[in-house]
This record gives sequence, C-alpha cells and structure tokens, in this order.
Amino acid sequence: MASKILLFDGIDGVSAAGADLFVRICRESIAARGRFNVALSGGSTPKLMFELLASDCYRNEIDWAKVQVFWSDERYVPPTDGQSNEHMARTALLDSVPIPSERIHGMYTEGGVEAAAATYERLIVSELGADLALDLTFLGIGPDGHTASLFPGEPAVHEKRRLVVAGIGHAGVAERITMTPLLLNRSRLVAFLVAGADKAEPMNRVLNGPEEWDKTPSQAVARHAENVIWLLDGPASALLG
Repeated sequence: MASKILLFDGIDGVSAAGADLFVRICRESIAARGRFNVALSGGSTPKLMFELLASDCYRNEIDWAKVQVFWSDERYVPPTDGQSNEHMARTALLDSVPIPSERIHGMYTEGGVEAAAATYERLIVSELGADLALDLTFLGIGPDGHTASLFPGEPAVHEKRRLVVAGIGHAGVAERITMTPLLLNRSRLVAFLVAGADKAEPMNRVLNGPEEWDKTPSQAVARHAENVIWLLDGPASALLG
C-alpha cells in the first residue's frame, strides 16, 4: 500500500486540491482505459470541490462524456431529498456539466435498503468488469472515525464477501447503503478530503493508533487500500506530528 499526505490552507485549499486531482486522474484514466470511473462522497468539503468542478475554471477541462459517476455511500432517501448525497452532487455539480444521464449511477432504488444495496452491487460488477477497480474514490472521515457509511461498531466494515451492503448510520438518516472495504480498497486511488479541527483526533487514531476497525472504521480503508492520498488542512493534521 502507498500513502501520501498533502497539507493545504483550510477547507478551500483542500477542495481546490481535490478538484485538481479529479481533473488529473480523469485525464490519466481516459488516456489509459477510455473512461473515468469515480466514486463521490457527501459532506461540506466535497460540496466545495463539486462547485469548483462546475465552474468555468474546471468544467471545460473534463471530457464529461467519458466520466462514470458512482457513490461510495448514500442515505436511503430519494435523490430529490435534501439529505441525499446524490442530490447534493447533482445540485453542486452534475446538473451544471454535460455528463450523459445514463453515466450517473445513484445508489437509491425503491424496494428497501437491502434490495437497493444488492442492485447497486450488480451494477458495480456490470460497469467495472473483472478488475472491479474504480479509478478514483473520494472519501472523508467523521469525528467518530467513520468513512463512507462504515460506522463504529457496525458489521459492514468486516464484510468479506459483498461489495455493497445496507448499513446503519449513527446520525441523521439511519438506513444507509455503502461500499465495503472489499470494493473501496480495490480503487486505483482513494482520496481522503479532511478539513477542520474536529477531525484532528480521529485522524490521529486512523494513522497512528492501534488498528481497531470497530472503533475507527476508516482504518479498514486508510491502511489497506492500494493507493491512498490525504488532502488535509492544518487543523485536521494538528496531532499527526
């Protein structure tokens, strides 16, 4: 596993670095494989990044017809709901760029959270092919050490067979759909975008603490994905030394 830490000035710097990374990996992936498979996440930092990508400075730097959008996790609510990660990404980015609608793969489907997770897993297998490798996966870290919808004490982080499962959120909407470490760790690059003083303690646990997935689920990806890059601001990195 390769891991790299980069520091930036505040959430604006982290967001801009994320947008630059999106453009670079997009170009490299299209050149190598003819398409760019990216998994998005929710949160305030990704939202700022999405807004940058939709701006004149970035929008025309991307061949949107060759981008395939997925999500690392989702609240089990329709994409019209303001709590939906898909809703946020569409509002901040996807509705403002020329990406074909069939290349946007939201997690929500009707019929219950378990059925939605199974449907998304089938979609992932169909779209990613045998190597099951996303080109770029964006993640964050919660103050409790969770990432995606892998929350402390919940079984999803230990899943050894499924690529996408139903999970339980510890705040907001309880019913969740989440990629598991089995899939996340196959990404060609995992980018953690982390900003704010409330992330300093969990960041220290993730990188320097004992490996305890039930306490700090982010470790299951941060310490085991093939290639990880950390885009951090000063307050989030304050305890790393």
